[in-house]
Amino acid sequence: MARTRGTAKDRSSHGPSGLVARAFGRLGRAGGLVFLLAGLLLSGWGGYQGAYLAGWAGTHGTLTVERCEVSYPNNASRSSRKNRRPVRCEGTFVSDDGKSRDAAAAVRVRQRFAAGTELSVQQTDPPSASGASDADYTQSSMGTAWRWFGAFFGGWVLTGLGVFCLATGYAPFGRSRVSYDAAWEASGRGATRPVLLGMLGVGVVGAGVCVLVSYFV
Repeated sequence: MARTRGTAKDRSSHGPSGLVARAFGRLGRAGGLVFLLAGLLLSGWGGYQGAYLAGWAGTHGTLTVERCEVSYPNNASRSSRKNRRPVRCEGTFVSDDGKSRDAAAAVRVRQRFAAGTELSVQQTDPPSASGASDADYTQSSMGTAWRWFGAFFGGWVLTGLGVFCLATGYAPFGRSRVSYDAAWEASGRGATRPVLLGMLGVGVVGAGVCVLVSYFV
C-alpha cells in the first residue's frame, strides 16, 4: 500500500497537473521579475528626467533663439501633436557661470518662439572636445519635473509588487499556482510583507504628492 501511495504521489507531481502547477509557479516569479525590472527602470528614468528638468543636474543656462522649425508628422493625430515636443529651436547657449558656450545649440519645445527669445534650458551633455555640436538640451520646467518625480515614485509600486511575486510565486495575472491568500500569509513570515507595504505606501503617497505639486509650481 505504501508503494502504491508513493507511486500515485510521483505521478501527481510529474504528471500534466504537476507540470502545470510548476509552470504557473515559474510564471509568477517571471512576472515578478518583469515588475521588478520595470519598476527600477521607471524610477531611474523618472529621477533622471526630473533632475535635469528641475535644474538639479547638468549645466543651467540661457538659449537665445535664432529660429524655430515645426516638425509635425503629416499623419500625426491631434492628441499626439498636443503631447509631443515637435518644435526645434536653434540658437546660442550660454551657461549661467559663463564657462560654457554653444553657438549651435538646439532644444525641442512645444511651441514656436520669436528670434531673440531667451529660453531657460539645461545642458545635459556638454559639447565634445572636437567642437562638434552634439550637446543635448532640455527646457527647464518644474511642473514637468515634478510629474517625472511622480513616475519615480510610481516605480516603487511596481518594484514592491515584483518583490512580492518573486518571494511568493504569486502570479497577479491569469491562473496562479499560489493563491493570493496563501501568498499574503507566506509574506508575513519574513521581511516580504513589510517591504511590500513600505514600498507601496511610499510609492503611492510620493506619486500623489508629486502630481499635486506639479499643478502649483
